[in-house]
Amino acid sequence: MTIQEVSERYNIPMEILKEYENWEKDGSAKKAMGAWQYDDTDLERLSLIVSLYNMGFEGTEVASYMKLLEQEGTETQRMRMLNKKRYCILDQIHTQEKLLEQLDYLRYRIRKQQEAK
Repeated sequence: MTIQEVSERYNIPMEILKEYENWEKDGSAKKAMGAWQYDDTDLERLSLIVSLYNMGFEGTEVASYMKLLEQEGTETQRMRMLNKKRYCILDQIHTQEKLLEQLDYLRYRIRKQQEAK
């Protein structure tokens, strides 16, 4: 599949696909008539890349993670990256829960005022 077909079929932003092509060291072997041809292995990697972006990883973090994935014995480093992102997401959730509690309290006060009338 071409970059355009992958982008349209799997709804992957073109920027991510172009980044992916730049990361891949054997990219010249994937080109047919000047255009990159995506195979199942590429689609599996892209699925992971899109997931990492959706989790809030920045481009450099995604590149680092994917580079580590190609190397043996990097499980601890990858786990550390995932744990760090997990803690960040949990912190965001905690902050959002506090805001939700504040919002609910204001709603409660308005209801009480309405009942008092």
